[in-house]
Amino acid sequence: MRGSEFADLKAFAAIAEYGSFSSAARTLGISPSALSQRMREFEARLDVRLLNRTTRSVALTKQGQALLDSIVPLFAGFDQAIAELTSTSGEVGGLLRLNISRVAAMYLLGPHLKRFHDAHPAVTLDITIEDVLSDIVAGRFDAGIRLGETLEKDMVAVRIGGRRESMVVASPDLIKRLGGPESPRDLHRFPCIRFRWPGAMNVYRWEFERAGETLEVDVEGPLISNDTAMMLTGAEQGLGLAYLLDVEARERVEEGRLVRLLADWTPPFDGFYLYHPSARQMPKQLRAFIDFLTVRVGR
Repeated sequence: MRGSEFADLKAFAAIAEYGSFSSAARTLGISPSALSQRMREFEARLDVRLLNRTTRSVALTKQGQALLDSIVPLFAGFDQAIAELTSTSGEVGGLLRLNISRVAAMYLLGPHLKRFHDAHPAVTLDITIEDVLSDIVAGRFDAGIRLGETLEKDMVAVRIGGRRESMVVASPDLIKRLGGPESPRDLHRFPCIRFRWPGAMNVYRWEFERAGETLEVDVEGPLISNDTAMMLTGAEQGLGLAYLLDVEARERVEEGRLVRLLADWTPPFDGFYLYHPSARQMPKQLRAFIDFLTVRVGR
């Protein structure tokens, strides 16, 4: 089986499990439109309709149900294999201490907590959620999850969740009133919602890149926050443009609650990494956690 076929089956199983493209897409870390396109291409290659779609729901066809019945034991076997992979002398168990950014906890780990517990019921997760970059060695954490650009060079890191991209978004009402910027250089004409790193005094400068040109822009506006949920709320209420990760804003864009701007200036980047101090004598529960996440959310 090719990797793309495995990914298609995993996506199909997620749609069947959650009964909607939006919920399945959230679990997989992609947009509903990308997931819908993937399924259309998958059905075209198979020359079989697997899903009946309406504006409000999605249901399996007879052929789709037959495929699901076939692959459920397959995925159960994968989970069991992962559970057994790190255990040569009994069950994987013990305490696993993690330090994770808020967005990684919500969009990468949160949707899979029960699956991990089902695969490794003897492992206790002790999760600290904070956006300030912590010293995981001094804090006696086993591992952390952060954006790759923030990691220290001496850490062992595994990319999880695939590539990500930033989004500049605004409410439809604001766009109706003020229009939209054609270039990052136009942002001085628009109110913007700014982000301050927790524990820091400096406000984040918006970063852009296109055709080899890079820009950093100091924006102005009525709201500064260290919480992206507050920034999303402000953007939806029309307070200004916001600069956010795709996993935070994409669903609202798909639903029409926000409009994406300057998309050609925000190319994909490496995204999130799970990192830990050393690969030597890695705890079994950490090895099991890494294997589980890389299967569930990809690299």
